[in-house]
Amino acid sequence: MTLAQLLLFLPAAAIVAASPGANNLLAFVNGSREGFLPAATALVGRCIAFVLMIAIMIVGLGALLEASELAFRIIKWAGVLYLAYLGAKMMIGRDNTQEGTTGVAHIGSVSALARREFIVAMTNPKAVLLFTAFVPQFIASDAGSSFTFQLVVLGAIYIAVEFAAAMGWALAGSIIRSMHPSGRRLLLLNRVTGAMMLGAAGLLATARRA
Repeated sequence: MTLAQLLLFLPAAAIVAASPGANNLLAFVNGSREGFLPAATALVGRCIAFVLMIAIMIVGLGALLEASELAFRIIKWAGVLYLAYLGAKMMIGRDNTQEGTTGVAHIGSVSALARREFIVAMTNPKAVLLFTAFVPQFIASDAGSSFTFQLVVLGAIYIAVEFAAAMGWALAGSIIRSMHPSGRRLLLLNRVTGAMMLGAAGLLATARRA
């Protein structure tokens, strides 16, 4: 790995990681409903998904997803349905665990939050293509190290950058929560975040392979 590689990769990775998307929206929602610490801890689920994606790409399955329209569509629509399910849950103010006195649904455990982070990441084909199309662009053939080694290092750096960016989204959500809005406003927040999640499902439904 060279310094020039890293200086080129880091700002590009930061822009990609900080951009609004299904996972960052979920981190914001978790922060606004559960607080910063649970939302931040749940990001472990997303990081685990990304580690699996790097492993998938190394064994060549990422190329299959990039080449196969059917595989892309299967994963994409699984993600669309799951995001729509989460959005509908938020819109009606109910969840599968517990509901506070304000009427705003709460997930109930960090493990449930992490599981949702994991599922949203794994069912987003664009996240898989991130490691098959974006990261390999920064691999240097003359860097003196193997393709696999560079891929692992750049992938690990990207996951760290993604984690930091997602912490920012979770913090933004938790700041809203810390303002102690009234029950009526909390319900409105629930509806708005649910609508945003449905919007993310709609955007994913229009996604096409690069």
